[in-house]
Order: sequence, then structure tokens, then C-alpha cells
Amino acid sequence: MAAPLATRQLADLGARVIKVERPGGGDLARGYDHVVEGTGAHFVWLNRGKESLAVDLKSAAGRTLVQRLIASADVFVQNLAPGAAQRLGLGAEQLRADHPELVTVALSGFGPGGPYSQRKSYDMLIQAEAGLISITGTPESAAKTGIPTADIAAGMYAAQSVLAALLRRSRTGEGATIDVSMLEATIEWMGYPMYARMYSGVEPERMGVGHTAIAPYNTYPAADGEVLIGVQSDNGWRDLMTEVFDRPDLVADPRFVTNIARVENRAACDALVAELSARFSVAELTARLAAAGVPAAQLNGVGGAVEHPQLQARDRWREVGTEHSRVPALLPPATFADHEPPMGDVPALGEHTVAILAELGMPEADISAVLAAGIAATVRRG
Repeated sequence: MAAPLATRQLADLGARVIKVERPGGGDLARGYDHVVEGTGAHFVWLNRGKESLAVDLKSAAGRTLVQRLIASADVFVQNLAPGAAQRLGLGAEQLRADHPELVTVALSGFGPGGPYSQRKSYDMLIQAEAGLISITGTPESAAKTGIPTADIAAGMYAAQSVLAALLRRSRTGEGATIDVSMLEATIEWMGYPMYARMYSGVEPERMGVGHTAIAPYNTYPAADGEVLIGVQSDNGWRDLMTEVFDRPDLVADPRFVTNIARVENRAACDALVAELSARFSVAELTARLAAAGVPAAQLNGVGGAVEHPQLQARDRWREVGTEHSRVPALLPPATFADHEPPMGDVPALGEHTVAILAELGMPEADISAVLAAGIAATVRRG
């Protein structure tokens, strides 16, 4: 998912993105499920605004077509298995020799070289190798994150690197050869636990929704549900006790007066906050916390996030087309004051094959021939 996410971000920013897929199946994410009106959820999320060229890279004719396409491109992004691009004649060294101005981006699990470079690298495996699973979950049970964090991290860095490379090229005329490792992207995101382990020698604990260095920071009961409260300063503790719970007598309690003390007495601190929070309904408690400026949140499910009133108030939903229907899509997070992202359709497999081959100057008879031979494929949107 890393390369599709990177290129979808570029499409959202206005790039023309041509996705090269296998005839007869295409991107594997097309078939993970069919929950979005007959189209795979992962595929809809990652591929809006792109054109689909279905061509067989295992054939010499197919490779020639893609090489002709690359000759007119600014950027070539691939996350094929290690060594596959080179075997197909699409390795960065060869492409940059032919096109010095080209920006090439190769995404992989572990990066080129090193003892792990040839290993399989699905998101879950990278989360494990990066230590992310070791700190995710509860003390009793480790867990991977509920979203493909390693893929997303690598995709974000890949998109960012493309923009930087294009800016540099505009000044120097030179392209770039870029490698993005899922492992390195994910370990970079480890941030606090990484540095805490490096300098304390102690492995971080799994804390559920808690935080190893902050208290109170957890979910706490209300009379009719739960609320997450995260007090990150001693002033926040004062506000929580005085303005939310009407217990100013607890502000100076030596067990809780500083964050260090609260962390040392975490069990007592959590028990106290839970006892006080349980007196209020979710609505009343969240209102009091908001009025006091104490960081807090309702524990939404995914449905609650989709229907979040903030998204509705800010008009963040649009519609995009798929091969079967029109579906909601969330605007990209970066908001330009004077420009709205194009939010193009999700392509059917090979939907743009004929148009792209014609654009490359291929005669109609030759296009028909490569389609008949199975070197390329196309489909009309229903």
C-alpha cells in the first residue's frame, strides 16, 4: 500500500498519475474485498484520481510500452519485490542513465543492501521488526496497530521526497534516485519510546491507551460510557480537580502534585480519577472538561469518526466515482485557501489503456494487436 498511498497524495495535489497494473487481475488490493459497492475498500482509498494502464511487464512488448511512457514522465514510483524492477529493465540506475532528469522512487521493506533486503515485508512484519508491536496493546497482549502504519509511514515519506526532488530539479535540472524503507520509516515514527529505550536501557511497557510518561492519561468511566482524559501538565491537574471535579483539596496532594509523582502513583491516580468521573454522564463530563480546557475525547468507533460533527461542519466530504458507483471520499488533510484537490475517480482495471497507448503514438491497428495478444488490456467503465 505504500506506493499507492504516495502516488494518491500526489494525484490529490494535481499530478497526473498513471498506475501500471497486471492484465487479468491488476493490483491485488482490488480483490481483498468488494465492500465499496463491489470495489475493494483498500483500492478505493488508495487509488482515486489515477489512470489505469493494464500491461504485461513480463513481455518484451509490454516493457517497451512502459519504458516509452517513462520517457515522458517526471517521476517513476515502484514497490515491486526486491530486484524485480532491475530484472524488468526498470531499475533506477538504468532509467536515470537514459533520463537524467527523472525522479525514481523505490519503496521496499528493508531498503537495498543489508542482510534483510530480500525478505518479504508486509506491514505487520515491519511493525514487528520495528518494535511497534512490542509497545502496542495491553500488558497482557501485544497487538499490531489497527491501520497499516508501516505502509502509511513509507508512503508519506515517499510523497514528501518526490516533492523535494522536483523542487531541486527545478533549480538544478537534475533528477533523483530515492529509496524509502518501510522499516526505517516506521522506526523513525517510534520517537519517544525509541529514545527512552536508548537512554534508559528499559524496554517500554505496553500501556493500552495509557502513556508511560504521563498520568492521568487513560479512559475513565462515566455513568453511561467512557471518556479519555489526558492531563499533560501540573496546571492541567489543577484544572481537572478544581474546575471539573470540584475537589481543590486534591491539587496539592503529595501523591499527585507533579506529573512525576502521578506517574509513580499511577494506580492510585487512575483509581481516584475513575471514582470522580463516574459521577457524571458522558455528555456532562465532556462538557465540563471542554469548559475547563482539560484535554479529553469521547471514545468513538469508526462509525462515530465517519459521522464526526467536525467533518460535517467543515464540509470535508466529497464524492468520487468507482467502476460501479459514486462513493464518499474525505478531502486530503492539507487545506489550500485558494485551491480544492481534484478528487478524481477510482479507475477500473485498464480503463485508460487505449487512450494512453494512443497518446504514445501507437496506431489503432497496433493497439488492437497488443490487446488481442494479451500484452495489454482495457475495460469500459459501466
